[in-house]
Amino acid sequence: MVLLFFGCHRTEPFSEVPYIEFVRLDKVDEGTGVDNQANLVVRFQDGDGDIGLNDADTTGLFSKDSIYYYNFFIDYYEKQKGEWVLVELPTPLHARIPRLSDDVPESIEGEITILTFINNYFSPYDTIKLSCRLLDRALHQSNTIETPEIIVNK
Repeated sequence: MVLLFFGCHRTEPFSEVPYIEFVRLDKVDEGTGVDNQANLVVRFQDGDGDIGLNDADTTGLFSKDSIYYYNFFIDYYEKQKGEWVLVELPTPLHARIPRLSDDVPESIEGEITILTFINNYFSPYDTIKLSCRLLDRALHQSNTIETPEIIVNK
């Protein structure tokens, strides 16, 4: 997964618990007529600026064996016979957001773009949604957001 981010430094304080909101999801056109990936754009605010991990943050709480190795969690849902069903994919969609600020504590806000997969090849269902949440370095968990329904060209 590729991560792009943009952060703005603010003087007005936000909560130290991160806040996120869905902005948009842009399918990546690979010229095949099949939807494989999309760029998920999320807006964020954080009052103490401790969002993100360094490349070296791979021990202790943030080790590869820890649930905190990832700091952006994406759950994949399919609409199956009219009901939303959480699907455990062979490879999780979770991501590691890189550190956004070295000037902690400070209020920051901006947008995060995450390249993620949207096509479950093991399923015939073509309507999905993603549920997402962000975790900062102090392990404060943001609110949970959902995308609208996404129709996946299989």
